[in-house]
Amino acid sequence: MAFRIATFFLLLSAGGVAGFQAWGHVGADIGVALAAGAWFLFDLLRGLRVTRWLRRGDAVEPPRMGGLWGEVGDRARRALRKRDQERLQAEDRLQAFLAAIQASPNGVVLLDAAGHIEWCNQTAAEHLGFDVARDHMQLVGNLVRDPGFTAYYAGNDYSGDVVVPGRGSTASRSRRISIQLHPYGEGRRLLLSRDVTALEQAETMRRDFVANVSHEIRTPLTVLSGFVETLQTLPLDEAERLRYLGMMSQQAHRMQSLVNDLLTLSRLEGSPAPGMTEWVALEQIMAQCESEARGLTETLGKHQELLFGPVPAVSVAVSQTELVSAMSNLVSNAIRYTPARKAIDIGWHLLPDGGVQFRVHDAGLGIAPEHIPRLTERFYRVDRSRSRETGGTGLGLAIVKHVAQRHGGELRIVSTVGDGSTFALLLPAARVHQAS
Repeated sequence: MAFRIATFFLLLSAGGVAGFQAWGHVGADIGVALAAGAWFLFDLLRGLRVTRWLRRGDAVEPPRMGGLWGEVGDRARRALRKRDQERLQAEDRLQAFLAAIQASPNGVVLLDAAGHIEWCNQTAAEHLGFDVARDHMQLVGNLVRDPGFTAYYAGNDYSGDVVVPGRGSTASRSRRISIQLHPYGEGRRLLLSRDVTALEQAETMRRDFVANVSHEIRTPLTVLSGFVETLQTLPLDEAERLRYLGMMSQQAHRMQSLVNDLLTLSRLEGSPAPGMTEWVALEQIMAQCESEARGLTETLGKHQELLFGPVPAVSVAVSQTELVSAMSNLVSNAIRYTPARKAIDIGWHLLPDGGVQFRVHDAGLGIAPEHIPRLTERFYRVDRSRSRETGGTGLGLAIVKHVAQRHGGELRIVSTVGDGSTFALLLPAARVHQAS
């Protein structure tokens, strides 16, 4: 600043001296005025250069000059560079924030005050059937046409959520999406969506399980109570009394079987998977299963032909108790649902990949295709009245599935109506050891 003032007065002095020498006192005044005008014009030109540079917003190439305008340009350049750096950092943070929202398992939609979609992540688009590019600034009410959502959106009470059918939801394969709105800003709304299909299915299964257990236990208890009351109030001869006691014993056994199967399922779900230290020969396991199967056919008096095939000379790393339980459940189902004097094929087979398969093929009525995916659900029955007659608990195949999964295997079911069913329990090669 001192240099600027000094040059100004120096220029005025030089102009005054030159004018005085040329024209005297009047010339001195003219020289000072001309010197002041020249200085201001030069300074104005320098200021215009800085102004044009500031208008361009170019922080890289400021005008090269000294003095006050040079300092102004340098300070402005540093301010512009700092602004650009802060803008880039803000954009990076915004992109990181948007990437985090994109990775969220929940859907996120930003709505303006009128309900237009300003932004949504891919999860929300997949949940609700949006197209991220096409549906930008579209009204959300035009895209989500469920009456429940329409009433929820218009009600302005967003303390809870609303559940609507999801994208691709059908009657046979329902998909449920929970939507909740959160007001923010000046009339804007944040829409959050999440897939609650599994939660609703789990809740349905829980309710069905409680209802089924209650029903399965209530029926034999009702029968037992009736027989006890009959024995207490009516004079019965020995034959009638023995017949009633036999029926009571049958119902008590049914409840005991149900409780045992429930305990087995609970133990399977709550214990660690079997290790690879206990190796058992398949012949030993098959012998135990065959003994139980032949005893069951004699008890039921169905005179079926049980065809047990040869057993491969291998050992398996399994929990013998669990595997025998699974095998017995498969054979028991085949015996119960196969008509009398029909044949049932039972056997172990080596697989090309080194694993083994326990296969049970019956000559029963067969199972319709729509029932097969649900057979391993607890208490699921294709024909409830027929299942009551066979005496099953409805938990056998659920136990088999859990045993297979705990051993790294799987349960496969193939059935044709009128042509019987085949149930196969597969164990992986890692749990099979060839005998020497």
